[in-house]
Amino acid sequence: MTADSEKDIKYLKAIGRVVALALKKMMKDAKPGMTTAELDHIGKEFLEKEGAKSAPQAMYKFPGATCISISPVIAHGIPTDRILREGELINIDVSAEMDGYFADTGGSMVVSKRVPELEKLLEATRSALAKAVHIAIAGQPLNIIGKTIQQEANQNGFNVIYDLTGHGIGHKLHEEPSEVFNYYKSKDRRILAEGLVLAIEPFLTAGKGHVVEQKDGWSLQTIDKTIAAQFEHTIIVTKNEPIILTLIKDID
Repeated sequence: MTADSEKDIKYLKAIGRVVALALKKMMKDAKPGMTTAELDHIGKEFLEKEGAKSAPQAMYKFPGATCISISPVIAHGIPTDRILREGELINIDVSAEMDGYFADTGGSMVVSKRVPELEKLLEATRSALAKAVHIAIAGQPLNIIGKTIQQEANQNGFNVIYDLTGHGIGHKLHEEPSEVFNYYKSKDRRILAEGLVLAIEPFLTAGKGHVVEQKDGWSLQTIDKTIAAQFEHTIIVTKNEPIILTLIKDID
């Protein structure tokens, strides 16, 4: 969507804050010994308390309120009775709707431990998101986002996941542009317009950069079972600095 009124911005900020706080709480509460279903319930309770509805449940009848993926699964992981273990790399993706507006955010973390190899990947992915967000200025080509992400990944010794993209968002979870690539696509001639609402989400991996769907019909795992990470913000494109709707201290 294009946010072209104060009402749009107000309501987008409200749902952006809710999903960001839900993600922050889930990342803080993730501990060894708890199940991913228990962690999902924490997110679900928070969203409901704030008056928001899980977007994947509402839009796609996803089995959980949030997506919780344990590496080498990197996206659309279903919350289950799977117990979290210390040192595991996990990804949490939270998207929700409130008052007819949607926002989407996500982050990766290591459960209750610092693992240098994984921390390097996490830092590179955070950096890719930060640089991509701040280069997303009205009038710039849309493909500058993917170019920036790919450059940051390669400079840090990682690859992007080519099969997973960001997307437009606003009155639906997924809107036009349906694909915001995480790599440079020279033939993509689209231009960033003022007010455009985007979910930018770099996925970085130590492997080949492709995923395969698991038997559950949802979970996406790196095809070579290598580590991967994702961080995500929902933003409004402006002529200057973007409005980052999901920016909450301590999760960025």
